[in-house]
Amino acid sequence: MLEHLERQTKLTANQWKIFVAAMIGDMLDFFDFYLIGFVLAFIIGGWHLTYGQSGFILLASGIGAPIGSLFWGWMADRIGRRKVMILTVLNFSLATGAMAMTPTNGWLYLSICRFFVGVGVTGLFAVDIAIVQEFVPASKRGWVTGVTTSILPIGTLLGAAAGTWLEPAVGWRGLFVVGLLPAALTLLIRSWVPESPVWLIAKGRVREARESLAWALQVDPETIQLPAVAAKEPTVRWKELLQYKRSLIVSCLGGIGQTGTIGLTLWLTTLLVLVLKITPTEASFLVIWFGLMGIFGRLICAWLSDAAGRRPAMVFGCTMAAASVSAAGYFSDVYIGGVSVFYVMILVQGMFGSGHYAVAGPYMAEVWPTRLRASGLGVGYGVGNLGKFIGPAGLAIIAGSSNMISPKATLDALIPSMNYFAFWYLLAAAVVWFIGIETRGRTFADIDASLKPVRAVK
Repeated sequence: MLEHLERQTKLTANQWKIFVAAMIGDMLDFFDFYLIGFVLAFIIGGWHLTYGQSGFILLASGIGAPIGSLFWGWMADRIGRRKVMILTVLNFSLATGAMAMTPTNGWLYLSICRFFVGVGVTGLFAVDIAIVQEFVPASKRGWVTGVTTSILPIGTLLGAAAGTWLEPAVGWRGLFVVGLLPAALTLLIRSWVPESPVWLIAKGRVREARESLAWALQVDPETIQLPAVAAKEPTVRWKELLQYKRSLIVSCLGGIGQTGTIGLTLWLTTLLVLVLKITPTEASFLVIWFGLMGIFGRLICAWLSDAAGRRPAMVFGCTMAAASVSAAGYFSDVYIGGVSVFYVMILVQGMFGSGHYAVAGPYMAEVWPTRLRASGLGVGYGVGNLGKFIGPAGLAIIAGSSNMISPKATLDALIPSMNYFAFWYLLAAAVVWFIGIETRGRTFADIDASLKPVRAVK
């Protein structure tokens, strides 16, 4: 049945509906996730927060992230991709809206809400990558899935725009109310996104799979022949993931490079205020350009993943991100013609730090067999999402968690902090290059055949 997908040379309007729904979902979950980075710049002064308190607010979502991707990825393999997409959107948007009720000096309440935001955000990413890949031929899988993630930085851009122009009118609590809006996306998913035919086939529901595939390809279902025997896959068990050790290492450590991107992005508005000595509103405006560079970088790396291969594209993006973020630390006080070298290097980092993940996200799903794809991606993305914890926590520890946030304290810690972020990019690049497999242009059937379990599960 899936050979109908592999023979495709042009995507249909219905396939693009699925991809657009996934793109919007990713964009809005990034908006909700990074919104706290802009709000923090407005409350630090009035609440007299320390690095430790501020870092805990930011890293709380990182505690929830591995839990969310593990749980929702597993659920996507059990109850279906479409249902889990809807549930994860409700998860992160309702948790964001709840932060509008934060009491003054309620940094602990904010942290608890952020924990649940992290659960939902990573859950959505774990499932929508899988569903997009399962509706596209192998020849287009790299760039289509990469482009699906390419507008993720628009979420950061929207957060920056909200901090620049909306916060003065509605206040920082009003920004969290805006964070409820993604809940409306569930209506779009219900309308545009059918269940994955790959998942339905694995569950033995071949007639439903044929309907889903025919809708996506915009053909008469009767033109798609049903298999003679509908083989139902057994229920996914967690210990099966341990049989694919190479997949486990690559998906877990290949995604760890996002530690640098997430850690820097969450702290970025605050760092721009302190390093460039500007207001939070002015800093939010500068982050808009950081978001635009991220979109550009993702489009380039998504194209490169099919043109040169997943591994070369990953290594290139990670290496450039590491070099630029490290340079930002060393040249933080240098200006050329009135232009801050720190900010220029941050823009370059935004391009490649975000860009490499247009390859890493899809790649973490491709290295798993089909029946374990969402669960495997959930595990890999969950471990990679420790970056949401160790990224912001790392800067807080390097600066000294008891320090009050001040220009002096930040600048003293800047060089080791930027090198700390760079290290994670280089680790991801090394793992993918020396351990990873190349998946460019390979069908899922071909990849499945090459992934042999270490031993049978009793």
